[in-house]
Amino acid sequence: MKINFLPIVALAMAFAGLAACGSSSKTDAGASQEDSVSVFVSPLHVEGTALLNANGDTVVLNGPSLGWHSNWGRFYNEGTVKALKEKWGANITRAAIGAHKSGDCVNTYDVDSANAVNLAMKVIDAAIANDMYVICDWHSHENTLEDAKKFFTVITEKYGDTPNVLYEIWNEPLDIPWQEIKDYANELIPVIRKNAPNAVVIVGTPKWDQDVDVAAESPLEMPNLLYSLHYYAGTHKDWNRDKAEQAIAAGLPLIVSECGSMDHTGDGPIDYESWKAWMDFADKHNISVLMWDIADKNETCSMIEATASDNGMEWKEEDLKEWAKLARKTITERNSK
Repeated sequence: MKINFLPIVALAMAFAGLAACGSSSKTDAGASQEDSVSVFVSPLHVEGTALLNANGDTVVLNGPSLGWHSNWGRFYNEGTVKALKEKWGANITRAAIGAHKSGDCVNTYDVDSANAVNLAMKVIDAAIANDMYVICDWHSHENTLEDAKKFFTVITEKYGDTPNVLYEIWNEPLDIPWQEIKDYANELIPVIRKNAPNAVVIVGTPKWDQDVDVAAESPLEMPNLLYSLHYYAGTHKDWNRDKAEQAIAAGLPLIVSECGSMDHTGDGPIDYESWKAWMDFADKHNISVLMWDIADKNETCSMIEATASDNGMEWKEEDLKEWAKLARKTITERNSK
């Protein structure tokens, strides 16, 4: 059975309203799963190509990803996560923790690790408070294994027993051989599993998460893994879906941990026809989808206007760009199926 999310939103909001009176929305370090009321989140696991909850029901997760923490940390707060849940109907979000400098993205983990960890924890705490899943994403294009070990050790020491968190270990490997990515994963995943033995881990694939068919030829020999497929609808079309179909046919479980409706540059017009084709594909295979991104840069993929509040609960309709409105519509529709 596939989880129908919207009927439990009202109940979740009711519990959230009760919990909000006279208490902090931020969970204490070391808070266990049993310490809070949850009507949606339960431990996840992977069977075959399906993501399942504790009852064995297929779970399809949909929501927007936050932008690079280093540049758009102003949105890394409880109000924004709450808005994504209550106003967008999201059941997941993603904290994109920039591992290293990339273009105009600076002040990354390698420069200020304390800020990176602090912002990641703010988003994770907010997701827990709002009964959502959250991907803790090591947003890297390069092999930064040693820093990744340090980061995930700190995060899992606090959240290892928390079912809300999925761990994405390498956002988008560039033109890097699959064997190198496997070696990286085989060394890093045990670090995560030391404190979070049952967590779902998301593994990147070669060429910006496009070569999922290559990964399917020689997958990792570990349980509870998803493999990331990224696409931008204006650029990636039938040829990219064909590779994904091959991977699924070979038994590789996929998640779209990042995507957009525009060109791969993050700019250009929205390709509505190609976007629908990708959503039809995701629906066909019950694939979870995260949409890029909650940011205010002057580009198509950044969903929020620069004049908008830091707090998503204060956003007005005019604060949302065209892509934000399409993403919100897609999230609401997919989470109501």
